[in-house]
Amino acid sequence: MKTSYIQVRTNDRYEFVSITAGVKKAVRESGVDEGICLISSTHTTAAVTVNEDYDRDVPRDLAAACRALIGSLDVSFEHAEGNSDSHLLTSLFGQSQRLVVRGGELDLGRWQGVFLAEFDGPRSRTARVAVYPA
Repeated sequence: MKTSYIQVRTNDRYEFVSITAGVKKAVRESGVDEGICLISSTHTTAAVTVNEDYDRDVPRDLAAACRALIGSLDVSFEHAEGNSDSHLLTSLFGQSQRLVVRGGELDLGRWQGVFLAEFDGPRSRTARVAVYPA
């Protein structure tokens, strides 16, 4: 297994930042020809997701939908830090993604990309990329 880290600086409370290039680089540098790539967030208020990485409106729309979803909830969060919404969204999206490595490359669909999903920004974040041979 080879592990790499991708540093991300976010600018908004809710933001989807493409880390696709960094994940692809980590896979290439791992030397693994066939296997699994695990991308994980090292934070409780940031997730990892796969979605369209071609049209820049998609990540903005996802962030807007997160704001609208949280705003529509009839719930009183009690967490003293005031970021329970961020913990909820991270749980819904998921802390990690597993992707196939084929021919030494990340096996994504034509329009797919990997995103760090920020729910408590702006902040400095770290995504961990572990590549396992088959």
